[in-house]
Amino acid sequence: MRSAAFLLPALVAASPIAQVSSDGWADGPDPKQIQIVSVSFSGNGCPQGSVSTSISPDKTVITFGFDRFQTYIGPGVSPAEKTKNCQLHLNLKYPGGFQFSVVESTYHGYAQLDKGVTGTFYSTYYFSQDAPATTTTQTSISGGGIWAQGQVYTKADKIPTASYIYSPCGASGILNVNNRIALTSTNSTATGTVSDDDATVAFTQQVNLNWRTCKK
Repeated sequence: MRSAAFLLPALVAASPIAQVSSDGWADGPDPKQIQIVSVSFSGNGCPQGSVSTSISPDKTVITFGFDRFQTYIGPGVSPAEKTKNCQLHLNLKYPGGFQFSVVESTYHGYAQLDKGVTGTFYSTYYFSQDAPATTTTQTSISGGGIWAQGQVYTKADKIPTASYIYSPCGASGILNVNNRIALTSTNSTATGTVSDDDATVAFTQQVNLNWRTCKK
């Protein structure tokens, strides 16, 4: 069974994207008023001791590094290794009178997949205050070709306008991002691995936010 993983460097910080449009989007609040109060994670893809976190001094950017968010498939591999998940929980503080939606995010990892093996990466976004309202994206990689030798991949989510979910109106909200990787195979002798090696998931170039004023 072949496997490899790369930890990529932290991504560069940037201010949230602000827009003004007919659907109510407005200029965002002062970035200095937006903070990550706390962060936690859970799931079999990120057991305690396997995740590194780095929060910027102004508490607007957090970078996660994953050492064990890796899936495997092939002869002799336990079925439990075919799928892993890691859920990120970010407690955010922002000015009252605003709410936001995540519209784009990017993840990096490594995939080595023989022909017949497919790896799928799912990301589900929701706020704890309105857990039934979710939006899910997925990216699939079919094995063989360049993927048989192993390649670094980028998963770029762009959430359609109709699927936006909004933070609570107020001064705080808990954003959850549930990431899951699953492997399937039509070839019983094929092997494969997919990992998620890093994620920068708040107020950076890799996660773009739209802000709007709360409706009175």
